[in-house]
Amino acid sequence: MADTVAFERSHHILIDTPAQAVYGYVTNPNTWPEWIAASHHIDCPDRPLRKGETFEEKWQTRAEVLLRWTVLESVPHRLWVATADTDFIGPIVVQYTFEPAGDATRYTRTVRNPARPKAPTPEMIARIDAEAQTALQNIKRNVEARAR
Repeated sequence: MADTVAFERSHHILIDTPAQAVYGYVTNPNTWPEWIAASHHIDCPDRPLRKGETFEEKWQTRAEVLLRWTVLESVPHRLWVATADTDFIGPIVVQYTFEPAGDATRYTRTVRNPARPKAPTPEMIARIDAEAQTALQNIKRNVEARAR
């Protein structure tokens, strides 16, 4: 079996709404195309998904890819974890955590690739970080606007 590399990246943002609003938005994969540039189409119910549920996402960067996700954990307003297997970078695991911060929520999005075929280059990591910051700003803007 070929050697693989574990990779993990976390990003967070403070959102001026209670955790319930943030959780309800980001755990409904139908919102992902609103805040993730590579996400173009989601096939699932239009609501937050629960543990054991599955969904499909069309993802476009250089070529279109179909990701089949399974929700591993869903603890309302606290934690949500989903995974998808891929041929190109191995499994992808996303984890969302929600921490109260007064009247706001500290939302953290962690992406793991536990068995990447090779480590990402510094340029790839810079792109991942930039795309994550854009996604977090989009989430903040969209969730805070819906709460008004």
